[in-house]
Parts: sequence; structure tokens; C-alpha cells
Amino acid sequence: MKTKNEYIDNLAAELKDWGAQIDLLAAKTENAAAHVRSQYIQELNDLHAKQQKAIDKMEELQEAGVDAWETVKVTADQVWDDLRLGLASASSKFK
Repeated sequence: MKTKNEYIDNLAAELKDWGAQIDLLAAKTENAAAHVRSQYIQELNDLHAKQQKAIDKMEELQEAGVDAWETVKVTADQVWDDLRLGLASASSKFK
């Protein structure tokens, strides 16, 4: 079982990697045809919202005490899954 710090470090690494992937999708949006650009922009807005939610949750994890740690961890896992799935979905649409 990972310690709290190991868990947070792992989430931070994933978030950094996903941020780079979102930046690549944003670059693709700029080169997209006009008829799909608005759809891509909406996808990016959704991803940015999920990314911000993940950042907020990671801050909550860092501040959580021993008693609240497991509860916050469960909701963090849900937020991470939502971002992971959103990124996979957007990536498939941007191809």
C-alpha cells in the first residue's frame, strides 16, 4: 500500500503528463478545420475543467489529516478516473 506522499507524488506525475497531452490537443485544435474546431474547443474546455478539479482534489489530499485521508482518496480516485476517461475520449476524437 502506498503512503500518502507516494500516492500524491504519483497523482502529480500523472497530472503533469496529462497536462502535456491536453496541450498537444490544444495545438491540434488550432490546426483543425473550421467545422470541427468548435467541437474540439468544447472538448478542451471540458478537459480543462476536469484538470482543475483534479488539481483541487490533489490540494485537498495534501491537506487531509489521517482520519480524512481514506475518504478523500476515494473521491480523488473518482476524479482521476473522470479525467483519464475524458482525455482518452478527446484524444480519440482529435485523430
